[in-house]
Amino acid sequence: MNLSEISIKNPVFAWMLMIGLMVFGVLGCHGMGVGMMPDVDFPVLNVSVIWEGAAPEVMESDVVDIIEDSVMGIQGLRDISSSSAEGKASIKLEFDLDRDIDVALQEVQSKISEARRRLPADVDPPIIQKFNPEDQPIMWLSITSRLPLKDLMDYVDRSIKDRFKTVPGVGEIFLGGFLERNLRVWIDTKKLLSYQLTVEDVIAAIQTEHIEIPAGKLETQEKESSVRAMGEARSVEEFEKIVINNRNGKPIYRPIKLSEVARIEDGLADLRRMSRTGGEPSVGLGIRKQRGANTVAVAEGVKKRLAQIQRELPKDFSIGINFDSSKFISDSVHELFLTLILSAVLTSLVCWLFLGSWSSNMNILLAIPTSILGTFIVMKFAGFTMNIFTLLGLSLAIGIVVDDAIMVLENIVRHREMGDNKIDAALKGSKEITFAALAATLAIAAIFLPVVYMKGIIGKFFLQFGITITAAVFLSLLEALTLAPMRCSQLLEIGERKTRFGRAFEHGMVKLRILYGTGLVLALKHKWKVLLLSLVFCIASYMITTPLLRKEFVPAQDQSMFLVALETPIGSSVYFTSERFKAVEEFAMKHPCIKRYFCVIGVRMGGIEGEVNAGMMFVTLKDPKDRPYDPKLKRRPTQQDVMDQFRTGINKIPNVKAIMQDLSTRGFSATRGYPIEFSIRGPD
Repeated sequence: MNLSEISIKNPVFAWMLMIGLMVFGVLGCHGMGVGMMPDVDFPVLNVSVIWEGAAPEVMESDVVDIIEDSVMGIQGLRDISSSSAEGKASIKLEFDLDRDIDVALQEVQSKISEARRRLPADVDPPIIQKFNPEDQPIMWLSITSRLPLKDLMDYVDRSIKDRFKTVPGVGEIFLGGFLERNLRVWIDTKKLLSYQLTVEDVIAAIQTEHIEIPAGKLETQEKESSVRAMGEARSVEEFEKIVINNRNGKPIYRPIKLSEVARIEDGLADLRRMSRTGGEPSVGLGIRKQRGANTVAVAEGVKKRLAQIQRELPKDFSIGINFDSSKFISDSVHELFLTLILSAVLTSLVCWLFLGSWSSNMNILLAIPTSILGTFIVMKFAGFTMNIFTLLGLSLAIGIVVDDAIMVLENIVRHREMGDNKIDAALKGSKEITFAALAATLAIAAIFLPVVYMKGIIGKFFLQFGITITAAVFLSLLEALTLAPMRCSQLLEIGERKTRFGRAFEHGMVKLRILYGTGLVLALKHKWKVLLLSLVFCIASYMITTPLLRKEFVPAQDQSMFLVALETPIGSSVYFTSERFKAVEEFAMKHPCIKRYFCVIGVRMGGIEGEVNAGMMFVTLKDPKDRPYDPKLKRRPTQQDVMDQFRTGINKIPNVKAIMQDLSTRGFSATRGYPIEFSIRGPD
């Protein structure tokens, strides 16, 4: 007894199998993450080290060289590159593609832990991270206020940041242009000299007096109480009362209060970065989602929380969205789903056109949701997300999954026309065609399954594509050998076409069959000539068309957003860079295609903070249909046109260098996503 016979003789089991595949497929689809790209961990680790106040040369010699030496012998390490800035360093470790990056991460952690004793004592512990394009912020919000910067920073830190952290699916919040609240000690050198004190004496007093240490507990025969030593100052006034007890390490018999030699200010950290929105000072909030989370759902959750905050926001504050990558993802997924639906509709029309029966057509059409929704179950358990690769695989599978069902149906119809009843025709027709359907399925799988074994970064992305389409094809075989014969045994009706269109189509098919037979006979009489002409045509088409085809890793898309990396001359102060940025912002605000922008000063491309001569601008354009007509281009400008205009216009501003980055090409590499990148290296 084969699968078809089991299904035909147990129709309830077959119907429940079909319904189960559909229901659990829908549940799996709703529970899957949605993203632009598959969740791929590149074989790259990034080690970040912070040593406050250290010069770039010192960071390189005392920190970077030690870490590079410690990890040099790790298995599979292909390349090491590093960049050092004032107080910060970043080391990128690139491994072989077949190296398990999680195991490599553990080995790097172990090696760096061993090297910790060779690093300076006051260096912050190194932070090791894997690289994944999905870890980039999906949204940037900005908060502006007419109040002083300190009030803005305090409100963001205490009232705003944690509200977004609790949104389901949010992994981390980045603060752009945020300055930590600090107590600044302004020392009066004349008063310091009058007391014969040094700055080291003041620092030592703060370190020893402004600290809260464990004080143990107090026990009696009847009670036990915890003791707390209130050592930390709770206000500026308390901080001013800190006593300087030592001069050059020796006790002072007349205590000197801190307020006698210094002025205490409740202020902010050193101004090394800032951000602006629409020309006003602001704080940016970058929203990063959790791994595998639904990007669109997370963005919708953030927008709902934003609406709640806007209703509660004080009158002197405003908050809004300045950069939203989820919109393009949502539109892309929507278009792919629309393509799936249109593919199913067109497939059904073609099947009806050739089969000529609505019952036969319905039998074939049920194979599409059964196979496609069943594939979502496989995708869910495989940990895949709905992205352009998996949805592309499903779109291609629409026309393939009906092949086996059509093959089985045609043979069952043939037996019905020979006089067999529904059940006998289903049994005989499905049994005769089983190995043919299996061979056809294996042939299709042999085309797509090798994609799973592709090497390189592109193979990591196409892994989900290959598995998705292969799963859909094998589920279509299961459907054709079990469910299709069962439905035919209950629902199949045959008969001649009675409509005018049906008769005309059948008449046309008869003529086409005659024409095909004539051509086939002619080809068989001149088989060698046909083979030679086919070979010449194949070679000629390859030789002529291949040089004319443009080649690229991934095509650029108009996502209505791009990134501008800006630099001022080396040695520029943060204030000079800010003034140059204002000129760039003025240019951006005058451009008719710009919808909004958000700029950050003090951050270099790649997230390296503290370099005050660099910054980034996130630009969001109007939708293509809303962009004004350009007389020079004689059409509405595309994103690439706007980027070219920005590149030309900004680079004309004195002391500013601008580099454009198309975000649609980002994510396919472990670098910054430029079409061409050069690495210049030397011994020094």
